[in-house]
Amino acid sequence: MKEKDILGRQGETLAAGYLETLGMRIIDRNWRCPSGEIDIVALDGDTLVIAEVKTRRSLDYGHPFEAVGAAKLARLHRLASSWCRAHELRTAGRRVDVVAVIDDGVGSPSLEHLKGVG
Repeated sequence: MKEKDILGRQGETLAAGYLETLGMRIIDRNWRCPSGEIDIVALDGDTLVIAEVKTRRSLDYGHPFEAVGAAKLARLHRLASSWCRAHELRTAGRRVDVVAVIDDGVGSPSLEHLKGVG
């Protein structure tokens, strides 16, 4: 596995643990379909949360949030619909969150969470 893939998996694991500390229940990870992949699917009460995780070693190439533009958000909303159809799940609401993880490999990683993006 490539180093960037390992970093990404580590970031997703950190993000999942973080979301659980907020009281969310992780119900799926790395779900794939022909249209793409969802990093984390969680329930926040009765709201379905599609969480996109972006992990970086530094801010040299910009903040991880900058990697989630309008096209990516639109794809995540379509993927959320596909996931719900595939799992026959109805929820009171649905939202897309983005979790940024900065892990330089030296200190403790930092996490930032944007709730209800786009």
